[in-house]
Amino acid sequence: MRDIKLVEVRSELAAGTRGASMGIDALKVASLDKQSGFFTQFDPINVPDANSFLWKGNTHPHAKYIDGVYQVLKNVESAIESLRLEKKFPIVLAGDHSTAAGTIMGIKSAHPEQRLGVIWIDAHADLHTPYTTPSGNMHGMPLAMVSQLDNLDCKVNEPEPATLYYWEKIKSIGGDLPKIKPEDIVFISVRDTEEPENHLIQKYGIKNFSTQEVREKGIESVAAETLKILADCEQIYISFDVDSLDSSISVGTGTPVPNGLTVAEAIQLNAQLIKDKRVCCWEIVEVNPTLDTENTMAEAAFEVLEATTNSLVDNF
Repeated sequence: MRDIKLVEVRSELAAGTRGASMGIDALKVASLDKQSGFFTQFDPINVPDANSFLWKGNTHPHAKYIDGVYQVLKNVESAIESLRLEKKFPIVLAGDHSTAAGTIMGIKSAHPEQRLGVIWIDAHADLHTPYTTPSGNMHGMPLAMVSQLDNLDCKVNEPEPATLYYWEKIKSIGGDLPKIKPEDIVFISVRDTEEPENHLIQKYGIKNFSTQEVREKGIESVAAETLKILADCEQIYISFDVDSLDSSISVGTGTPVPNGLTVAEAIQLNAQLIKDKRVCCWEIVEVNPTLDTENTMAEAAFEVLEATTNSLVDNF
């Protein structure tokens, strides 16, 4: 039996649109509408956010609110490290996707000797850095943070010294070392990337299973291939961004992209992947109910959350 712990991270500093901090409560509303007792089964812990930085204004154009993001990532890293040392299985409900870096840092801090693989189910590659970002939004940077990549080959920005001070501090949370190897990332349904990210994907040979490939091969086959790519990893972390779903469904998220997964595909995929005994943490991010009057995004996301958790419980 896995000892599951729900972790709530209400950070929205790193998103381009405000409102992702309310995503967790939108999931709870969705569970009530579906008459599910999901949230009565687990006693959640709440990781302190730094959303108050939003009121101060942004002084880092190439890494917006990086000083606050640094605070949040430290908080997340510490919480996840403690849970993993206690042999708990964190299911993380988060706002913006930057905090996934803190999750990965915490997993690595708890077991630094174990090689960690990452399954990133998302419309975006999130491999940007302050040197390459077109937007400055840090939810596009978590995988670069944990891989300690600057990607100077594709440099287009001149970040301020103060920005780079925090960027170096962020890369060193949980130890001044890469937490993962870029080749230990598997993308599923990533379909909206920029050239600097494509450069890194090509350079490190990162596998991306397109939505079309998922349909042609079938989910069981894609899940098996994904886990095979990560054969040398002792631990696996799965991050599910709701914008991996097709834009017809993912209305309540900041960056919807067409040609994504259906809810049924996302459920089957996550439920299948989480059966692997090396999976040590699962995370869902980027539900933004302010963009969605009917809460349909949270309802779809909750279905994925509940089915994935049930699969975890049923298989251990």
